[in-house]
Amino acid sequence: MYPERPAGIAFGGDYNPEQWPRETLDEDVALMREAGVNLVSLGMFSWALMEPEEGRYTFGWLDEVIDRLHEAGVAVDLATPTAAPPAWFVARHPDVLPVTREGTRIGFGGRQSACSSAPAFRAATARLVRALGEHYRGHPAVVMWHVHNEYGAPLGECYCDHSVAAWRVWLRQTYRDIPALNDAWGATFWGQTYTDWSEIDAPRANHTVLNPAQRLDYARFSDGQHREHYALQRDILRELTPGIPVTTNFAGTVNCKSTDLWRWAREVDVIANDHYLKAELADNHIDLAMSADLARSVAGGGPWMLMEHSAGAVNWQPRNLAKRPGELRRNSLAHVARGSDSVLFFQWRASRFGAEKFHSGLVPHAGTDSAQWREVVRLGADLRALAGVRGGRVRAEVAIVWDWESYWALELDWRPSVDLTFRERMDAFYEALWREHVTVDFVHPSADISGYRVVVAPSSYLLTEASAKNLHRYVEAGGNLLVAYFSGIVDEHDTLHPGAYPGALRELLGLSIEEFHPLREDETVELGGRERITARVWSERVRPAGAVTVRAFAAGPDAGHPAFTRHDLGAGTAWYLATAPVTGPVNGPVNGPVAGPVSGLRELLAQVLDHANVSRPRGLPDTLELVCRGGHVFLINHGGEPVTVEGVSGVSVFDGVRHDGAVTVAPGAVTVVVETPHP
Repeated sequence: MYPERPAGIAFGGDYNPEQWPRETLDEDVALMREAGVNLVSLGMFSWALMEPEEGRYTFGWLDEVIDRLHEAGVAVDLATPTAAPPAWFVARHPDVLPVTREGTRIGFGGRQSACSSAPAFRAATARLVRALGEHYRGHPAVVMWHVHNEYGAPLGECYCDHSVAAWRVWLRQTYRDIPALNDAWGATFWGQTYTDWSEIDAPRANHTVLNPAQRLDYARFSDGQHREHYALQRDILRELTPGIPVTTNFAGTVNCKSTDLWRWAREVDVIANDHYLKAELADNHIDLAMSADLARSVAGGGPWMLMEHSAGAVNWQPRNLAKRPGELRRNSLAHVARGSDSVLFFQWRASRFGAEKFHSGLVPHAGTDSAQWREVVRLGADLRALAGVRGGRVRAEVAIVWDWESYWALELDWRPSVDLTFRERMDAFYEALWREHVTVDFVHPSADISGYRVVVAPSSYLLTEASAKNLHRYVEAGGNLLVAYFSGIVDEHDTLHPGAYPGALRELLGLSIEEFHPLREDETVELGGRERITARVWSERVRPAGAVTVRAFAAGPDAGHPAFTRHDLGAGTAWYLATAPVTGPVNGPVNGPVAGPVSGLRELLAQVLDHANVSRPRGLPDTLELVCRGGHVFLINHGGEPVTVEGVSGVSVFDGVRHDGAVTVAPGAVTVVVETPHP
């Protein structure tokens, strides 16, 4: 379900009129009209104003704001303000304040400051949401409900008594009896066998490592408690306002580790994601693209909503860099290119007080006589011109396996190397594909992947037997699977698959691993071949059992043994990479002349892509982002030189210029062409 209004691409952001004098509302409405704003999120943190004392609801101030917005043609994404319980409520129920793993109860004054398992919090939530839903059902301005804010960030896990009580209930429902739990957790190790549910505590901080299976289950449980709190509100709103979509904003698909968004996707009516640039990260537009692709994938390939990003600097990074001229436009349109039907910001007007007063807004402290405001107005015009892209789909021939449970399990304590991190491998593979101009989807390892020419599994440490069989069937049916090291190692309980590594993938990859050889912090190894590739982090002793060696280690603890292998199985091929190639200068032509850095990983990936006949443009600099969505070709130039793209014919959306086979994109610019179908 997707909101029918506003038409075209939604444009606007969080609006917090309670932070400003009453007369500012008139100016805000006028400026929204000037900029072309058509959707705002309202009421996000205003519980204290909606319910100043228990059971007394005051919506008059909100009525005035919503009515004025409606008169101006601005639709409302109305929030339930449960991410910020009021002081009176916390004073009456101090037990709702979360407890950290170390046993510290947090104080009042932040956000996400109530435990999702606390009965008093759930009861107050239900009363408030019912009052809000009853008051605004039927209001023509309200086109969507926005529940809570960024579940899982900053509150992922709580260790209070309410959480422990709910945890024991969850364990009973999951395992049914104590012997089954003991078996799943391997409780005979270190004498952890339980005889009664009441003996089981949360995995609190300890002077040594705790049972990894217990910690993995606690991550599942904690995420599930947040989903229950969301569903409590959603179900009330669905009852009172049927037909109005209900969602919540994810705290960044790639950056919020604690939420399993494959599970969340089943609960929300529309996928809504927040993304903030890592200001100091070189080529941070690649992280943005990755977040957008993952949001689209969680949405099942359909449209999704960019619920928050920033017009300029944020306020919470070590160094909060303002966006350069044109960056606001490039960032916003890149999200649209990758499936978003909205461009929304935090926030409309920059705050004068509070923790986020140095966070940018669409209306900056400098006011409307500023370069930023002029960019905002231009962006509004661009998005109106792009109305035809709404609902368009992005097609991908390549998929990356992403599993939050594997993320959680991999980064628990006492792994073979501290350098084994989920995002490091994900980022490396995604960047290499991005620089190859390959658009990707993300998939769960158990999903239907039959439609992809190539599937890449950069970090599948936890892989169930069922998921391993799914990958096996994909390859046998003609697919190409590329697996990176330390994958297929454990099952859903963080228990090693039986036999040699990589247990769940041995037969599929046609090899076994005799021993891991993690590398020292600054140690590197080399892969042999016409042009040698330098690698870091990892080496291992691979023993082929059907696989053939494509590249061998030329140095290091496994010199002479396979580093990159290929196993033909059925109609398809399974590839395996036993190390982490580093980024470096071009060693030779990779798909033609390429400017900028390239990695050995990109060279190996290109070999797999070519084997699978994956189509992609050749010879473009990797500063040029090219994405096709619903008959629109988005060309985003992140570099300082003009780029000419061949093979694109059609009409430019923004200036009406017709292109017959070639488009030149100016430095830092964005061109969108509606393609002319070939005869």
